[in-house]
Amino acid sequence: MLADDHTLMRRSLRRLLDDEEGMEVVAEANDLSAVARHVHGHLPHVLVLDLGMHNGTSLETIRRLRAQVPDTQIVVMSMEDDPAFARRALEAGAVGFVLKEMADSELPEGIRSAARGAEFVSPRLSMRLKSLSGSFTEDGLSAREVEVLRLIALGYTTVEIGEELHLSPRTVETHRARIHRKLGFRTRAELVRYALSRGLLTG
Repeated sequence: MLADDHTLMRRSLRRLLDDEEGMEVVAEANDLSAVARHVHGHLPHVLVLDLGMHNGTSLETIRRLRAQVPDTQIVVMSMEDDPAFARRALEAGAVGFVLKEMADSELPEGIRSAARGAEFVSPRLSMRLKSLSGSFTEDGLSAREVEVLRLIALGYTTVEIGEELHLSPRTVETHRARIHRKLGFRTRAELVRYALSRGLLTG
């Protein structure tokens, strides 16, 4: 099953996969509500999901589908070549991470790996992903992003965070956007709950 909110990309991917021996696209979805509906209706072996779909949180959709339909393996596609994004997707329950720009060469292999229950990560990211442990927390956030997250959860404004960490407001906003993307959250309330659960507001 293909899930991407860009019609031309979906059509291109379908043509690619229709030419692959042993593969059949049983459904397509252009938003996350349709993703859930079609997965439950068709029970595909593999779901190919665009991580950047704009009408919801793809990471939360991955977590929910892995719990509800565990036999459907999930391969994520993304424009982002940041290994932290791959890590968040895999931690959420995906078994594959493919760069969109490399889909022609990587997606068929990623799907076949997923169908076997094996993990596949774009070769461009694979080594960088393995080295993340030294520079990122277990949540995929850099040490600076953890600092920003903590201050956001404590109610600091962008200007106050900048003053506290000696950063420009624009840099703070960049960190804020990356935190939301990496954690798959959309609201400050979600960030506060997450910070509490990680013990970032104590001490």
